[in-house]
Amino acid sequence: MATALSYADLRKHARQLENEIDLKLVAFSKLGAGIKTPAGHADTVPLLSGEDTFEAMASEIEELLTKLTQVNERLSEQPVSGAAMLHTIQRHREILADLSRDFRKTNSQHESRREREDLLKGSNDSSFRTDGVNNRRDMYLKENQHIHNSDHLINEQISIAVETREHLTTQRHTLKRLQTRFNDISNKYPIINSLISRINIRKRRDSIIVGLVVALCTLLMLVYAFH
Repeated sequence: MATALSYADLRKHARQLENEIDLKLVAFSKLGAGIKTPAGHADTVPLLSGEDTFEAMASEIEELLTKLTQVNERLSEQPVSGAAMLHTIQRHREILADLSRDFRKTNSQHESRREREDLLKGSNDSSFRTDGVNNRRDMYLKENQHIHNSDHLINEQISIAVETREHLTTQRHTLKRLQTRFNDISNKYPIINSLISRINIRKRRDSIIVGLVVALCTLLMLVYAFH
């Protein structure tokens, strides 16, 4: 981020970071919920078995969120050239807020599950099975939220494209009205058309006369040169 980047480069970098963080958050949520385990069943493997992996992934996501925050700050410093650009910058801020909120929520849920597991170590297997079902449900809700966010972003891009098309259509109608008005003026004042026609005729006549004079001069010069 030391070199100056254009608005397009910053947007591209922001989308790459957002996609990378989103994918890692899905795996992070599964890991925190005890779903993604190296072996055994998710309902029976203790949550703390992947504690080191969870902490490493948390540190990696924090670093990516910091980079995305810096990119959003650079985007905010760009000169705004229209409503679409302003909307895009605002949307990147909202995505960053959503990703940060999801990360904090997963961390909080992980801490709560770890404390609950410490308290329920002496409980029977049925309590762990119930907790595993709840973990899977949280994971599915999390993935559904990511799908909803992606769908919302696509709908916003479509809305921007439709708005641009409407602006172009309005401009085309404006040009058509101007052309119609010019035609009406020409039909209302036929003397203007007559004057323009006379000017054109005179220009053509002058062009013909000049062409004949040039041709005659050229012919006389050739005759003089060879005789």
